[in-house]
Amino acid sequence: MIYLVRHGEAAAGWGHAADPGLSGLGHKQARAVAEVLAIHDISQIFASPMARCQETALPFSQRTGLDIVTEPDVTEIPTPDGLDDRVAWLRGFMASEWDAALPLISGWKDRLLARLSALPDNSVVFTHFIAINTIVGHLEGSNLVTSFRPGHCSVTQLASKDGTCTVAERGSEAATQVL
Repeated sequence: MIYLVRHGEAAAGWGHAADPGLSGLGHKQARAVAEVLAIHDISQIFASPMARCQETALPFSQRTGLDIVTEPDVTEIPTPDGLDDRVAWLRGFMASEWDAALPLISGWKDRLLARLSALPDNSVVFTHFIAINTIVGHLEGSNLVTSFRPGHCSVTQLASKDGTCTVAERGSEAATQVL
């Protein structure tokens, strides 16, 4: 099994800080998801280099003694250069389909999916809303950028067999606002 965990609530919105850490609630969510994950047979921890993912992974790492492997290929979706309003861009992109993605974004998606296919079984990946959507949409054959709305610290489970992944269970959903 491979577990995808969306990071906890960030201390600042996507349009207000390039790399925010967790809010107070986000730290509580991270401690709670560490307890949820502890019942599973997990042998490796991977996390996006972004502060909110690293901070979300930390309680599970401390609980298990497993090191966090920083994995750049599971990071946040990149922002195209020259945008005046990245929040407006992201809102529009989230409502679109992958066919409309810029080469920068398509390259990010390709690296993310290639990394997914190389993940060892019994891994947990602390990552982002769009990354989880990209993986789930790909595995379910959807061209939509947003297939579902994983809540903060939700756990999406992927069954992995013979190098092939399927969605075993989507994580819990919540309203997500791009701020």
